[in-house]
Amino acid sequence: MNTPEAPRPAPEASSRPARPKGEPRFPDGPKADPAGSHFERRIRSFQPRRSRVTAGQADALQRLWPKWGLDIDGHAVLDLAELFGNDNPVVLEIGFGMGEATAQMAAADPATNVLAVDVHTPGQGNLLNLADHKGLSNVRVGNGDAIILLREMLAPDSLSGLRVYFPDPWPKKRHHKRRLIQPEFLTLAASRLRPGGIVHCATDWEPYAEQMLEVLTAHPDFENTRPDGGFAPRPGFRPLTRFEGQGLDKGHVVNDLIFRRVQHEDRRPTDA
Repeated sequence: MNTPEAPRPAPEASSRPARPKGEPRFPDGPKADPAGSHFERRIRSFQPRRSRVTAGQADALQRLWPKWGLDIDGHAVLDLAELFGNDNPVVLEIGFGMGEATAQMAAADPATNVLAVDVHTPGQGNLLNLADHKGLSNVRVGNGDAIILLREMLAPDSLSGLRVYFPDPWPKKRHHKRRLIQPEFLTLAASRLRPGGIVHCATDWEPYAEQMLEVLTAHPDFENTRPDGGFAPRPGFRPLTRFEGQGLDKGHVVNDLIFRRVQHEDRRPTDA
């Protein structure tokens, strides 16, 4: 004889009130599409990712975004000294993941300001949380398209460095046009880097590393810091990330590229 199944208890109601349709997820946090339709739609080098935001990340976004966050809307050129509250050199980091390496480098070099840009909301919240817990006043978190930031919101020669660590390799041949490190991007980046500014890239995708080396070597505004013209060993200031460690465990080869923005003779100011 079968025993009747006991009725299942009704699911508990969520303690978090439902968000009305159209209301922003974080009213005081990053906007979903800060630049909107103000700029032409182009081939994007990034793919927005949707994943769960933890309570700590959500709290950091609500609490710290008005203080340390920046929506990339393309409307005005930034005053970086005003943004950071000092005249220290500024490094732009494009794509910081969850922000652990960014926070570690910022803590190790407090005299350098870091403008870290990504479109991944959990990562933005995590980096803000790390900066808060570590007392880092030299980190600002940008939300949106780094191309719009470079083209519309940064003045010429305003950056001392550019970091692009483990960008999306877009491995399929038909997607190679989406890779960030292309001649056009380097020309734009060079216009915002001061002479002597450093471009530092790293990838665990060997075909992309070869392409990076090729386009950087061919670009007239950059020179390889390696005398042999090849890849650089991982410098001590770039932390070994969890993602990188997993790749190394799988046999991936990680390549660093460190190039310097050169000053052309015809651009040097004449002596008084």
